[in-house]
Formats: sequence, structure tokens, C-alpha cells
Amino acid sequence: MTQWRGTVPGRAPRPIAVGIVRLWLVLLAAFAILAAGAGYWQVVQAQDLVDRADDPLLVAAARQTMRGRIFDRSGTVLATSRMGPNGEPYRIYTSRAVAPVLGYASGIYGTSGLEQAYDAALSGVSSSDPIDALLAKFRRDRFRPEDLTLSLSLPLQQAAVRLLGDSRGAVVMLDPHTGRLLVLASTPTFDASGIANPGTARAAFTAAVADPGKPLLDRATQGRYVPGSIFKIVTAVAALGSGAITASTRYAQQPAAETSGLLVSGFRVRDGHHLFSGSEELDFARAVEVSCNIYFALAGLATGGTEMTAWANRLGFGAPIPFDLPTAASQVTSGGGSFGGGFGDDVELANAAYGQAETLVTPLQMALVAATVANDGVLMRPQLVTRLSGAGGVTEIAPQVWREVISPDLAQQIAAAMLQAVEGPDGQRFTAGAAVPGIPTAGKSGTAQLDATAQPHSWFIGFAPAVQPQVAIAVIVEQGGGSIRASPIAGQLLAQFFATVRP
Repeated sequence: MTQWRGTVPGRAPRPIAVGIVRLWLVLLAAFAILAAGAGYWQVVQAQDLVDRADDPLLVAAARQTMRGRIFDRSGTVLATSRMGPNGEPYRIYTSRAVAPVLGYASGIYGTSGLEQAYDAALSGVSSSDPIDALLAKFRRDRFRPEDLTLSLSLPLQQAAVRLLGDSRGAVVMLDPHTGRLLVLASTPTFDASGIANPGTARAAFTAAVADPGKPLLDRATQGRYVPGSIFKIVTAVAALGSGAITASTRYAQQPAAETSGLLVSGFRVRDGHHLFSGSEELDFARAVEVSCNIYFALAGLATGGTEMTAWANRLGFGAPIPFDLPTAASQVTSGGGSFGGGFGDDVELANAAYGQAETLVTPLQMALVAATVANDGVLMRPQLVTRLSGAGGVTEIAPQVWREVISPDLAQQIAAAMLQAVEGPDGQRFTAGAAVPGIPTAGKSGTAQLDATAQPHSWFIGFAPAVQPQVAIAVIVEQGGGSIRASPIAGQLLAQFFATVRP
């Protein structure tokens, strides 16, 4: 028996239209998937693709376009471009003092620093205006370089580098209320203009790589150091914030332990540098003033490892800091221990509480610690680039609150203790040179002990004025031999800020 097309014996005939509709639905779904994929890569992921260093548009722009300029907070040019004899532009930098921050843009060695972080904007491949960025591919002038304006003060930056001199070290200064960086100095510096110039690039880059001072390392953001006594401010945040201590807490065993040592599970925590306090049972402010290791070891043990790590993480420890440049993560402990918070035991915790053991910090991190205390317990996200401007318009980058760490009342208690550490009669023994004449200055010095063959790092963190602060600072001099190196540098830079930059 003859069957009609589209039928099966025992079944009703199937209309041809049903098959057509199904085919249409399959094709529609396929086109939808293709459109979604194209939209994802062309719109959603477009900026990430453009920002890749190996993006062909970036490579083409580097060879064809004069990069956008970079300015400091006052409009001073920090980086500009010049056309080379081969018809390709190359970069010129105003001062070696900003080399670790700006990095370099080289046709041979690529980019680093801010030149790398904002490569797409400086090259004109992307725009800070999302609408302008989407329309860019349809314009004849495909590349529209943008200028960057930074919060940095070139005079302060140059002064920081000059004061560090031949030492390896770093200085970070910022506005505690906005998080905007005034200084981000690292020494030694390097010849960024030499690396950018095709005629001198190979020699300049080879010299920078061979330099034992490692000038290509931005110590301010990526150098990790034993903090010593400046870490006592982190312990103060944790101990007061968790309720483990109050400003009036005293420890009966502390006076005797100044000479005999504090016994913690067979290990003796030593102090001995403030025997002038005699039999006095120190309260919190006095312990900060005389930088008492014993007091802070006891406070750390009372706080516990879990709380110590948790409160430090509130301040930014434990992960890279969100910033315009790459940052290394600071740590309270290397982790993995079972004592709580990653600590191995109470001995490690006691030593970490005054900045030894396995505690490592970046100068940027410790500047943020000082800034948090100065800003009534509010931690602002650090910021370097404040404006992008070009043919597509101007984009202002507003300050952002990162975290609310502690209450204003506790922050003010810590600030009062830090004021005593700089202005108090006993505190001045450890922070000589940090005080700014006529301006109450708060701070904490640190002598970070290393191995027996190396001089200790010299540290200072602080802010001024002590009431209604306008600027916070962190200074490290690698193997500087104690606070006598870092504190005077901080004092001179703070004085220059109030003389020249103060709003």
C-alpha cells in the first residue's frame, strides 16, 4: 500500500510545517549563541582584551601614536613623548625620582609601572568613557591617547628620594581622608628615559638589571619587610578592637619581665631598652610611648591568633592591596599553623605582636595602617591616578572608602598614644627628629631585627597634625640601624608638606 510522504504506518500524517518550525528554532538558537558570544567578546570582555600587553592594537598604537602625558598633582609634566628619527615615538621622563612609579614604555622591553597599568589609555586604544570606547572602532582617528593626572607631588617625591640618599628604602605619604598618594618613593631609582630611548635602551636596561640595589623593584608597593615595633599599632587595633585590652590595661608581670624576660612556653621575650620605666606597670599609651615589647607580647597573647589575623586582614593584610599598581601581600604569619589564625604556637604569636617572627609588611600597607588611625578608623582605598583626560572627555576618579576598621573612639585612643610616642618626654628617645615644630605629630618608630649579621631595618609611621590629621607617612631605610634613620626623614618630609603642599 502506498504511504503518503511524512507519514508512518499506524500514525497520523505530520505536517511539513512542523519540521520547518523546528529547523527555524534550531537556526534561531544557533544565531543567538553566535550573537551572544560576539557581544560578550566585543562588549563585555573588550576592555580586558585591549588591556592585554600582547593585544595587537596596543602594539600598533605604540609604534604609531604619541602616548598620553602624565602629570603630577600641580600639573607638572612627569612623562611625555618625542618622535624618533625612525618616525616612531619614544618616551621622556622628567625625573628619575618617579621611575619606580611610572615605570617605562619601551619599544624593545615593553612596559612597566603605571605605563603598563594604563597602557591602553595612554596609547589611545581604550577610553575611560565607555561610550567613546565602543564607538572607537568606527572612527578614522582610531587611537585617542589619554593624559593621566596623579595625586603625587613631584617636589615631595624628589625630596623623599634625596633624603633616602644612597640607602635602599621607601617612603609613602598620603591624605588619610581620601587615600590619595602624595609620595610613593623607592630607592635606588633607575634611568627610565634611557630604557625608553631606542638608542640607549639596551645599555640602560642592562645596567638596571645588573644593579645590586634592584632598582626595578618598587619597594614601596612590593618590598616585604620585617616591621619591628611599628607593627605594635596593628596589634593595638586588634587588641582594642577585639576587647582583649582597654586603654587602662596593665600587666602585673611586665615590670619584672623587663630585666628577666617574659617566659612564653620556654622562650623568653626580651625588652631591656626602657629600663628607665623601673617598676611602673605601663598602661596602653605608656607602652606605645616606650615601645614595650613585653606589654605587646602579652596583649597579643590576650587577643589570640585568630583575632590577631582577622583584625590585620581588616587593615589589608593577607591579600594584595587594590591599587593602581601591583602590590605584594603583607602577612602576620606565613600560615599553616594550628594555634589559631595560622600561627604555629604562642611563641610565634607573642613575637609577631611586636613585629618579629614571620610578620612581613610593605611600606604602602603600613602607611595605610597609620592613615586608618588618622581617619577615625576608616580605611580609604589607596589612589594614585585622579583624572584621565583626552579627546573623549575628562573622567575624574573619586576617592573610595575601602573598609571601616575600628570605631572613632578606639582610633582616637591609638592616636593619643602615638602622639605621646613622638611628643612625650620618653617617646622622643625613640622618635628623635620626627616631630614637626609647631605641629603636634603622632607616630611610632621601629627597629626590625634581622639575623645576627645584618643591621636592623629602620622604620617610622605616623601622621600630622595629631588632631584633624592632613597627611600620613611610612618610611623604611633597609638595614638603617634603628629609628635614628627613618624618624628624621619623616619629620623633614612632613615639615615640607606643611610648608609647600598643605591645602
